Amino acid sequence: MVFSVLKPPSANCLRFFSLLVSSSFHSVRLVVFAHIKASRLSLPAAMDGNSSGTLVLCGKSLAESEVAESLKANNTLKLPDNSEFSIILQSEIGKSVEEESFDVKLYMNSLSTNQFGRFLIWSPRVSSTHDIVSHNFGELPVGSVCVSDVQFKGRGRSKNVWESPKGCLMFSFTIQMEDGKIVPLLQYVVSLAMTEAIKDICDKHGLPYIDVKIKWPNDLYLNGLKVGGILCTSTYKLKKFNVSAGVGLNVSNDEPTTCLNAVLRKFCDSAYQYRKEDILSAFFDKFETFYDLFINQGFQTLEELYYKTWLHSGQRVIVQDKNEDQVVESVVTIQGLTSSGYLLAIGDDHQICELHPDGNSFDFFKGLIRRKLQ
Repeated sequence: MVFSVLKPPSANCLRFFSLLVSSSFHSVRLVVFAHIKASRLSLPAAMDGNSSGTLVLCGKSLAESEVAESLKANNTLKLPDNSEFSIILQSEIGKSVEEESFDVKLYMNSLSTNQFGRFLIWSPRVSSTHDIVSHNFGELPVGSVCVSDVQFKGRGRSKNVWESPKGCLMFSFTIQMEDGKIVPLLQYVVSLAMTEAIKDICDKHGLPYIDVKIKWPNDLYLNGLKVGGILCTSTYKLKKFNVSAGVGLNVSNDEPTTCLNAVLRKFCDSAYQYRKEDILSAFFDKFETFYDLFINQGFQTLEELYYKTWLHSGQRVIVQDKNEDQVVESVVTIQGLTSSGYLLAIGDDHQICELHPDGNSFDFFKGLIRRKLQ
């Protein structure tokens, strides 16, 4: 199932950010739109111009910095459409950058992970962060992340072209897994890490909780409005699953729904504003901890926290059963998740079932198909 917009955006109208649906992850795309004003970064000449993009490479340690230097020297990175782009090192960036641009130094200084997020690719404007990491998976250290201020070619249905709003944190990173049975559950770990990272930032700055919730399978909601989404895709190579995980989160773009900073302003008079760099570093700190538990002890170690964070415990939903040529609707109550990552529910007839989206509906909770487990 893919979300789409009926009309393509006009040149001076609304811009859109989207995350694609991956059928193997039964995941959902985020669509966020906002008004954007054209702007330019004050960076080296290598980053100027609209015909080619620029990728800025940066490492947390000497080892990762050497990887960045090697990738630049050998011109190793490629884009899926073979379009031209420039590669520069973080040390080559000038001091004067646009206020809303991602601050690489601020991010690196606050990061404390052992693997994830330590090698970073940043671009002020890129076609798709997901394309960057997935297309260059074998060339990048596992745990590498790509961040962009603006995306202009997010992948959508029917070759739709998408452009993302500034103020939205957009990133994709790499993970490598061996057990294919648990790969579909990874998106839940990513979602949970983001909601908990936001809480950690609130604790650190003495702020009231901004209670971001998870809507199954991978939307992020705040005060009943969508503020983010997750995308996971994978390929299988040399007996390992190469997973690219993408996240979009409304940080300071408060249209068309809401964003973290808009809600924070309503809750308190603090001068603090959420910064993309703080959120990304806090996310990787939390994700690395959760991922270690997930791999070594299973998702059940995170289930209690996950169920406190999602929107669906005890929710009553309508499901569809096909009876010959007829579709019969009934109501079931959501209990949790099955081992395969689908919704576990119980019917009024006390039969336990697994719920699957029908693959056509705009909302995953419309047109749910029931698969009886007993």
